[in-house]
Amino acid sequence: MDQGKVLEIFQSALIVAFKIAGPMLIVSILIGLVIAIFQAATQIHEQTLTFVPKVLVLSLMLLVLGSWMITVFTEFFNSIFDMISVI
Repeated sequence: MDQGKVLEIFQSALIVAFKIAGPMLIVSILIGLVIAIFQAATQIHEQTLTFVPKVLVLSLMLLVLGSWMITVFTEFFNSIFDMISVI
């Protein structure tokens, strides 16, 4: 296996990681921003006010997007195993 093939595998691994983690991180950031604006407007600075909505929404997202995430992950690993079998 040459250096170019290893870099290609690392690049595809990073792309898969961004595909899987990206939606969760974006939604988490947006929820945090909305709650921070609410806290600044109302002067309520409670720690659980940011934690509970994030946990609820991210759990719902995992339920909705979980099968897609597993599909992306298994396709990546199948391609890795296919490359191993060629060697």
